[in-house]
Amino acid sequence: MPTITKIAITGGPCAGKTSALASIRTSFTNMGYKVITVPEPATELISNGITPWECSSAEEYQRCQMEIQIVRENMYFRAAQGMNEDRILMVHDRGMLDNKCYMSLDEFDRVITELGFTEFELCGRYDAVFHLVSAAKGAEEYYGTASNGIRYESLEEAAALDDKFIAAWSCHPYLRIIGNKTDFSDKLGRLNLEIALFLGMTKPA
Repeated sequence: MPTITKIAITGGPCAGKTSALASIRTSFTNMGYKVITVPEPATELISNGITPWECSSAEEYQRCQMEIQIVRENMYFRAAQGMNEDRILMVHDRGMLDNKCYMSLDEFDRVITELGFTEFELCGRYDAVFHLVSAAKGAEEYYGTASNGIRYESLEEAAALDDKFIAAWSCHPYLRIIGNKTDFSDKLGRLNLEIALFLGMTKPA
């Protein structure tokens, strides 16, 4: 059975997650890992006509999204366990606690209870969490909605949502925050370095 490491890549709107996932795949494949990316369900749902503002409530939408996410994560992990690989890096495009940022605390507690989880259990589904800070915080000139058809937040809303994501994952013992102190290429490099350090390597490929 392979050694499987599960990490979550999260972040605020326009943080660079799509580019980051591609960069991780290239870098860690070159380092000998089988890289599996687990896609987020929000893009799939919204792009296919199931939106938070058209469901009976935001809570109902998030319940649907979290149910899909749990099933998908479990399915990908089960498939990975049967692969003839030594080392597998499972990279989750967002983790379960990201959903907390779109609900009230009462709504979130109600949904996870119905799903049979505690917040602690959801946090522990990932070995490490890497948060990419939104361009709305420190790289405002690059913030925009044109590159993502389901992004609608204003600059101020994006910055506030980014803070919520960080707060939601503050429970995780291995949370690393990748800010916008340098250009985007270096931001991706710093992300890959943090992942490499977590995996016990000195630097990414």
